[in-house]
Amino acid sequence: MAKKYNLSELTPKKTVEELDRYIIGQDEAKKAVAVALRNRYRRAMLPEDMKEEVTPKNIILMGPTGVGKTEITRRIAKLVNAPLVKVEATKFTEVGYVGRDVESMIRDLTANAVKQAEQEMMDAVREEAQDKAENQIADALAGLKKRKKDSGSALGDFFSGRSAMKTENSAEKEEKIQSRKEKRQELYEQLKAGQLEDMEVTVEVDSKPAPPIGMVAGGDTSISMDDLMSGLMPQKPKKKTMKVKDARRILTEQEAAKLIDKDEAIDIGLRNVEENGIVFIDEIDKIIGTARNYGPNVSREGVQRDILPIVEGSTVTTKYGPVKTDYILFIGSGAFHSTKVTDLIPELQGRFPVTVALDSLTEEDFVKILSQTENSLLKQYKALLETEGYEIEFADSAIKRIAEIAYKENLEDENIGARRLHTVLERLLEDLSYEIPDLEQTAVTIDEDYVNKVFKKELEKPQKNIEQYML
Repeated sequence: MAKKYNLSELTPKKTVEELDRYIIGQDEAKKAVAVALRNRYRRAMLPEDMKEEVTPKNIILMGPTGVGKTEITRRIAKLVNAPLVKVEATKFTEVGYVGRDVESMIRDLTANAVKQAEQEMMDAVREEAQDKAENQIADALAGLKKRKKDSGSALGDFFSGRSAMKTENSAEKEEKIQSRKEKRQELYEQLKAGQLEDMEVTVEVDSKPAPPIGMVAGGDTSISMDDLMSGLMPQKPKKKTMKVKDARRILTEQEAAKLIDKDEAIDIGLRNVEENGIVFIDEIDKIIGTARNYGPNVSREGVQRDILPIVEGSTVTTKYGPVKTDYILFIGSGAFHSTKVTDLIPELQGRFPVTVALDSLTEEDFVKILSQTENSLLKQYKALLETEGYEIEFADSAIKRIAEIAYKENLEDENIGARRLHTVLERLLEDLSYEIPDLEQTAVTIDEDYVNKVFKKELEKPQKNIEQYML
């Protein structure tokens, strides 16, 4: 798990070092986001009157797909535990232009931040919550039920007394209770020792909320009737039979949710959005119109103009409360094949003062991605196959060959960057993954000959003139 940092200890150089563990190359982009993060810390140190004047220097990352634009943003958010939302700019033009739709990015960001705050608070009380959950499971296994409170009425006492006299005397009743308590304690100890994980138990779990039954008029698609009624209609628990290990997980989550103050989580989430939120707007180049001023281009420019006040700084209403967008960091992303950043409307250009071009990945980059990054694809495949008791190794010659094939396919077909490695490795290991559960051998080394054999047809294709793709 990646280490979380406070902004005070995350210098720009440290940020770049952390990003280097997961992303190969793209030094300029890494520096840009590292400085943006550090500026947040610097702003926090300013006097209040000056702090209000300092806004984030929003960034546009230019480059083809698969070169690390999204990954860089995702990693910096993880480093400082900042709320993040990724949106596709094109979605605001797909179903017709509706001005308020663009505010959904802030509502989604706020929902993520509140959920993140709740999760952190639940993690802090998880030990207590698990203890409560295991006590519930032990009660259920021992056949003990929660006693309902006595009504206190004379009639209730009369019937309960008659019932007790009919069934058993007080001595027998006490003996049975004591026996169940001893059984329950024994089960509890076995439960804590992990000896009952696959035993089935019937417990009461909270019902999941029903799908939204209708949206509030006015274009705010994030607020449904269920959101408004959730606090008024208490959830009825229902009994479910499951394995002890599943019951522990579900009941622990339920108990942790009961132990936290959700109003406090909302306050933390709102504050975190306004001070540390990051919005990643992908395909921002797709909302740039061409020379024509009719048809879908009008819609695209309209989306730009509606994004502008949000990036510039405004207040967006969410179901958790109003959110100021003045200090949220916006990172735009796009390939910009047929357009330029300067084709954006001038007002929006001014709100993205930092523009960084990312490089296309080379064959050498692919080798490094496969062999040097944290939790690389090769490590992931090795770990997956080890779950079947099978050890797999990749020779250096095989890694170089895989990188060569991925690079070549990107040049000759669609350039999808590092994602091409996924398709190449899936093809390479498909038969092996299929056969492994039934194989007697327990280890294999993937070498260059194995790679050549799998990709024989591709390698036998006439060699195209690679130089034409480099123009």
